[in-house]
Amino acid sequence: MSVAHGSLKRTILFETHVNAGAKLVDFGGWEMPVNYGSQIEEHLNTRSHCGIFDVSHMAAVDISGADAKAFLQKTITNNLDKLKNNGQALYTSMLNEAGGIIDDLIVYRFDPNYRIVINAGTAANDLIWLNKVASQFKEVRLTPRRADLPNAQNPQGMIAVQGPQALSIIAKAIPELQNHCSSLKNFHGAIANTNHGEIMIARTGYTGEDGAELLIPQNEAAKIWNLLVEAGAKPAGLGARDTLRLEAGMNLYGQDMNDTTSPLDCGLSWTVDLNKNDFIGKSALLSEGQKYNFLGLILKDKGILRAHQIVKTSHGDGEITSGTFSPSLQQSIAFAKLPLATQIGDEVSVIIRDKALTAVVCKPTFVRQGKALI
Repeated sequence: MSVAHGSLKRTILFETHVNAGAKLVDFGGWEMPVNYGSQIEEHLNTRSHCGIFDVSHMAAVDISGADAKAFLQKTITNNLDKLKNNGQALYTSMLNEAGGIIDDLIVYRFDPNYRIVINAGTAANDLIWLNKVASQFKEVRLTPRRADLPNAQNPQGMIAVQGPQALSIIAKAIPELQNHCSSLKNFHGAIANTNHGEIMIARTGYTGEDGAELLIPQNEAAKIWNLLVEAGAKPAGLGARDTLRLEAGMNLYGQDMNDTTSPLDCGLSWTVDLNKNDFIGKSALLSEGQKYNFLGLILKDKGILRAHQIVKTSHGDGEITSGTFSPSLQQSIAFAKLPLATQIGDEVSVIIRDKALTAVVCKPTFVRQGKALI
């Protein structure tokens, strides 16, 4: 699924992006489309209709064996016992011994096995870590599904189809998925045999809109992409994906968190079950506790909120982790790591080009399902 070109990797859909006129950039070592002409149009189209994103740089890993569940329970912060149904998905973090986030990921239950989807830039190191932990168990097998990773089998591409029309477009483009498009619950996945081979469809995404993510045979990726476009989806790049996820209140690994960040300090405490049996990093979380509030900001003055800008509060300084101009709200918004005493509704100052501009603290979720939440 990845083709080396100099120092950059390319997904199986690279030529498709070139033919569509995409502007390509280096994203974590991958040559990926940032836009196809207008990031703002791609953003707004996803909110109102349907955008299609190449996310084949991410990696699925199948986890099997008698100890698969015990292995994952040891590795992740959330609790697999929440997965009551076959196909159900769980968002979680994976920590090091110091309680820092190695990666955030989704775990799918596909009896008797599990499938995880991990981030592009962390995938190789994730696998080193996972194999290290797996060595402590008698029967665990890890099978990557991204071609460049060691011991990969049946490599797949991954396409995200997002927006209010996404499911109807998928059903039109791939008729064998019609029943799943109409019956699949949020945060559930299913595996279907189609004319294109085995496809996993999951009602998940990274935009705050309805839609699905498709894991597809690598050699069918371009054909499926083109069918989805013919059915009405419009290509969208990483630029729109970033503004969509920020509006939706979704963290970006490497931006809002890294391997020194506790999930308690970046708004992910809801993914941590401190009541389950021991997991890697649990003791560190218990001893360190929460040190920061992770909240949203809306800029009241003219300017653009950006990562690493200093936030002045009456309780001390904080820092923006992600910031942008919101195409949906027509305002500048951000996530920020702030002192614990900071509360929603507080007015703060953000230092932009040596000037103190006024912002208001809010919940770190701005737009979902096309509706403003602030």
